[in-house]
Amino acid sequence: MIEFNKQEFTTTFSDAAGNPLVRIQQVRTDPVTMRQCRITPSRALEHERGTEKLHQPPEIDLDESTCPFCAANLESMTPCLNERISSRKRLQHGNSILFPNLFPYTEWSAVSLFDSSHHVEIGTARPHTYRDSFINCSDYLTRVKRADPEAMFMSITQNHLPGAGGSLVHPHLQVHAARQVSNNHAVLKKRAGEHAARYGSCIFSDLLLAEKQIGERYIGSTGTWEWLAAYAPSGFYEIWGIAASQYSLLIPEKQEIWQDLAEGVLNTQRFYRSLNRNAYNLNLLSVEDDTGIPCLKIALTARSSYAPWVRSDYTGFELASGEMATFTLPESVAAMAEKFWKRSQAGQPFQSE
Repeated sequence: MIEFNKQEFTTTFSDAAGNPLVRIQQVRTDPVTMRQCRITPSRALEHERGTEKLHQPPEIDLDESTCPFCAANLESMTPCLNERISSRKRLQHGNSILFPNLFPYTEWSAVSLFDSSHHVEIGTARPHTYRDSFINCSDYLTRVKRADPEAMFMSITQNHLPGAGGSLVHPHLQVHAARQVSNNHAVLKKRAGEHAARYGSCIFSDLLLAEKQIGERYIGSTGTWEWLAAYAPSGFYEIWGIAASQYSLLIPEKQEIWQDLAEGVLNTQRFYRSLNRNAYNLNLLSVEDDTGIPCLKIALTARSSYAPWVRSDYTGFELASGEMATFTLPESVAAMAEKFWKRSQAGQPFQSE
């Protein structure tokens, strides 16, 4: 039903002194998307620039006077919602304020602030601020679906710091809805539909069951969400969260779902922080076409740190091959990350690693 396919290759040569060396590579196929990735553990032996400590953003990025997301500038520097979405200029839930993205990616792109502080270090946010921001996103998407039912291809994303593609350090999520299907939405819809037709079940639910039985990549749970290291990662230290009981993002009233998600996101961030990675991406996709493709899945990946003179995590190999090349086996990622879920479940305080 769920297949974990991989091939292993070796390269042999000698070092400068004539000593034999053997280097191993793995090519894995993602059981959901069927895309290949490549894992090259020997590259972890290289010095990774920007990870010797947790770097802070430069002073120019910490200047609140020019930040449109800070309270003093918010009213005058951020756009207002389309009246089809709300009669209010912006949506608010708790500390989260949501408004249109001034530079939209889709017909319906918005920004959801999750903290009034200008800069929140990775892994240090308060869970309720993420929860409120997720709920605000869900509310916005629900309104979009009513206003434009054909805009069914939806996502919630985060680019934390410029190392992950963020243009502003002020903490925020991005939320999108489009009529035109994206590549990843198309793959999700196709693969989930094929799996359901053949087996009568959700592909993510079956993946989660298989991973829990194997136990090598399963990390832990935060209530309704369960977490594992991606078998064939599309980025560094990629972690997935799966909510087997949910299939739609349009659930702003279900606070517990979003609270549980916030806890898992922060556990992942704390893991990245322990690696001195200060930048990361988050993505949560949904096809809201009322067919009820079950299970929500969120993916998080660490990115090159926002620091002076770092090496990009995307190279010519990826451009040439279309395969992501990472350095760490997912089984090792799960083993390293697991302690952050155990601490969370035990209610123990978190300290910087």
